[in-house]
Amino acid sequence: MKHLAVKFLAASTALFAIAGTASAHRAWILPSTFTFSGDEQWVTVDAAISNDLFFPNHHAIDPASILVTAPDGSAVEIENAMRGEIRSMFDFKMDQQGTYRISTAGGVSYFAGWTENGERKRWRGSLEQLKADGIDQKPGVEVSQAQRSNESFVTLGAPTTDVFAATGSGLELSPVTHPNDIFAGEAASFKLLLDGAPAEGVEVTIVPGNDRYRDDPAETKVTTDPEGLITFTPDRAGPYWLTASSEGTIDVDGAPMSQRLSYTMTFEALPF
Repeated sequence: MKHLAVKFLAASTALFAIAGTASAHRAWILPSTFTFSGDEQWVTVDAAISNDLFFPNHHAIDPASILVTAPDGSAVEIENAMRGEIRSMFDFKMDQQGTYRISTAGGVSYFAGWTENGERKRWRGSLEQLKADGIDQKPGVEVSQAQRSNESFVTLGAPTTDVFAATGSGLELSPVTHPNDIFAGEAASFKLLLDGAPAEGVEVTIVPGNDRYRDDPAETKVTTDPEGLITFTPDRAGPYWLTASSEGTIDVDGAPMSQRLSYTMTFEALPF
């Protein structure tokens, strides 16, 4: 591939602002309840990008981009999906005991930018389409790669861990403390993987919800150790938003390309 630069495009920088700190737009998936009992239950999920956690005020996340995975690894049908201007919602039925994953299906995206006839052009899509459209041949084109994960987890009965099986691609969560077994005032630990290996030196930001009503966002920032581990203690009960990102340069068809990976999760700390 020709003409590849090693800097991010403005478009990709703006995209990842949604997974930044409390001053930026933040993407989130919020279940109505995180833990359930019984043989069967329904859960309702909100999905949005907003300034405040977890108050919709900016943009909806398309329900078509969301996958629900059952404890046995099978896909769960999303029902009653609705996309509004600033919030989406959907339901799904839980009929297996264990932990379900709710995640966006964004995968890997490529971003390109170039100037043509004095006008700035931007493009987003797959690597195959980028080549098919001849974008990589544009004079002065800048190309970058991005991979995002946005998740939440709900459990019917006892927590299970099968849905956390690593794919070996991007930033992934390998829980030490199960996300549905976190309590306010108790230490919790997570492990982050980068392409299947421990992600050392990654800064993780954790923010309690309802920051709309606080002058202080109450962010906690921790950095993963050589084993990819972080430990933190939530100081209050309620929903939390966690995000982490990693930047680097990769080789694509013999040319260097900027890469940014991000991981975001919504979880709940229960009263102690």
